[in-house]
Amino acid sequence: MRRTIPSICGAAGLVLILAGWNPVLGADFSRDQLAVLLAEASPQRPADLAGRALDGLDLSRLVFAGANLARASLVGANLYAARLQGANLAGANLAGATLNLAWVMRADFTEANLSGASLLGLVTSTGVETSRAEAPIFAHANLSGARIIARLGHADLSGANLSGARMAADMRNQSMGLMRAELQGARLIKANLSGAELGRALLRFADLRDANLTGADLSGADLAGADLRGADLSHANLTGARLDGTRLEGARGLASAKGLEHSGAR
Repeated sequence: MRRTIPSICGAAGLVLILAGWNPVLGADFSRDQLAVLLAEASPQRPADLAGRALDGLDLSRLVFAGANLARASLVGANLYAARLQGANLAGANLAGATLNLAWVMRADFTEANLSGASLLGLVTSTGVETSRAEAPIFAHANLSGARIIARLGHADLSGANLSGARMAADMRNQSMGLMRAELQGARLIKANLSGAELGRALLRFADLRDANLTGADLSGADLAGADLRGADLSHANLTGARLDGTRLEGARGLASAKGLEHSGAR
């Protein structure tokens, strides 16, 4: 089937053709070409980059607000401080991408591949706390091995793969205060957190029902009021974790979990 210039391009479509972009062959954009296309986008006519190949591009600080990036390939792309608020990244491939300081309010990463990606200091709200209305969506996303130090309170991570993800506070580098993954009130139902590093992470009132936490490091984590009913805590490290009000009914692997000996949580 012959592909045509996306309807949102307008005059930018002609500029892209003159710059060497071939809409029929669907060749990759350059940063400059994307900047032209994005400049013409508006809330009424957002940029449509669904399925496009943007691998390895420097997309830092570009404004993708409201853009359709569903199923786009952004492997190893640099999205440092990019504006992704309200963008559709469902099913996108962001493996190894850098999203440090990216604006992700209301962004949809459902089923996206973010394995090995860097998500440091994500901007998730216009205020101090992230509201449910602003929280990004990572449902069923692959975040295995990702580095995540961000405020993701109330975010939807249900069914997400966070195995081996690094979300612990680095106590050797805290010159600006305690930097850690903040997941208070987040939905982590049936999430895979096996082997994840969550030392000192904030998980107050998080919904971790039926989550896989086998071998996870939760030492010093704040799990007050969290719901871990049916979760698998086999060989997890909960040394020094805060567990007041934590629900553990039906949780598995408590006998092999470390740090529960004197907590009364067994």
